[in-house]
Amino acid sequence: MSYTGPTDLYINGDWIAADGNQTFTTEDPATEETYAELAEASEEDVDRAVEAAFDAVDRDSEWRSLDPRERGSYLDAMADAIEDRKDEIVRVESRDNGKTPFEATLDVDMVIDTFRYYAGWTDKIEGDEVPVPGDRLNYTVREPVGVTGHVIPWNYPFQLAGRSLAPALACGNTAVLKPSSTTPLSALYYALAADEAGIPDGVVNVVPGRGSTAGNRLVEHPDVDHIAFTGSTGVGKGVMERASQNVTGVTLELGGKGPNIVYPDADLDAAAAGCHYGIFMNAGQMCWAGSRLLVHESVHDEVVDRVVERAEAIPLGSGIDDDGQMGPTVSESHQQEVLDYIETGKAEGATVATGGGVPANKDTGYFVEPTVFTDVTNDMTIAQEEIFGPVLSVIEFSDQEEAIEIANDSPYGLMAGIWTNDLKTAHQTAEYLDYGMVSINEYPVTQPQTPFGGFKQSGYGREQGTEALQEYTQTKNVNVNLE
Repeated sequence: MSYTGPTDLYINGDWIAADGNQTFTTEDPATEETYAELAEASEEDVDRAVEAAFDAVDRDSEWRSLDPRERGSYLDAMADAIEDRKDEIVRVESRDNGKTPFEATLDVDMVIDTFRYYAGWTDKIEGDEVPVPGDRLNYTVREPVGVTGHVIPWNYPFQLAGRSLAPALACGNTAVLKPSSTTPLSALYYALAADEAGIPDGVVNVVPGRGSTAGNRLVEHPDVDHIAFTGSTGVGKGVMERASQNVTGVTLELGGKGPNIVYPDADLDAAAAGCHYGIFMNAGQMCWAGSRLLVHESVHDEVVDRVVERAEAIPLGSGIDDDGQMGPTVSESHQQEVLDYIETGKAEGATVATGGGVPANKDTGYFVEPTVFTDVTNDMTIAQEEIFGPVLSVIEFSDQEEAIEIANDSPYGLMAGIWTNDLKTAHQTAEYLDYGMVSINEYPVTQPQTPFGGFKQSGYGREQGTEALQEYTQTKNVNVNLE
């Protein structure tokens, strides 16, 4: 089925062609066929979008002057508009990204819940009265930061855009959304939703384009007050450096190398199922992927057997024309990167328990077999670097202290999992893990109301929950001399 959705830029409430009528194409990674052609934003287009967002967040603007409850009703209306187009968005996301419709449906449902969650927060963003000496009144007010830029990755294009867009709008900010040039299409549905919800012009702007042009310009623009970026740690460092030239605030959600720790008393069937889901969902293209499986030596073989059996049973396919439960990697170049990591693992002495290449029954599409490595030591490349694909490294440990040491021996600290039936072991381990998120007997899991973010090189700041409201507001202190 061909793409019939929007293809223009959305700036200041209008659908417009890019400067110079520049366009680019996207590819269905399951078929290797061109899926859509759409407008490619230039630096000048980004400037126009930022100008529209800047005007729309002026203190006297319609959006800034809204009653908070009315702003919440706009977010609810956007959620309604997204829900009305749910089937269409799922289909577009599956074709543009390669994920299965089941996975894309989870993403869209999460966005709907996120918008409804933050719609309820619009009239609860409060300041405080501060006790001070003398005859004075002292209080704080939390105000919008202003224009927010959202640079979105290709692995969860729709869901991660909504994750930062919803709290930004709830706090009274305006937004310029720059999706990945690899998977740009679903972001345009936020423009449709904003238009159908009646949100004032300039509040939501969407500018698909290249990261090297549109993305860099958005990050470096002097009128952008906050940047939300999700992507690799290397690119995130560049975003932080560029944003610092204007002292622009940033929220960075970056890479991960999540460990799942399986203790000998764990429910091994549940642990195998959770660890399987945590690495092979979305073809392993997840920052929070549980790509390291740390297993106690006494149950190592049992757990490996269970995980391998599950991996070998996964039907591969896009889910559009077949019953696939794991889709392709997003592009030919990324497929090759994953395959290169697999070869590195072999060369460094790890053993391929299953997978390890391109599936023999797939003549087209950028598929990689679900791959499980054993005999992995934590100093190996496949245990230290983020592969961002369906590759699991199994590492043995002998006791709790060693498990924690191995888990923490990583430049990343996004999410970790613990599998045990002993509450003391669970809480002790969670306490000593240097990770922003820890999940016990379930992996991975998140909700709109729970904070999402990591320690170390996994990012800076938090998305979701009340923590995101802090990211998209700034505090003003007012002192009144009453003498």
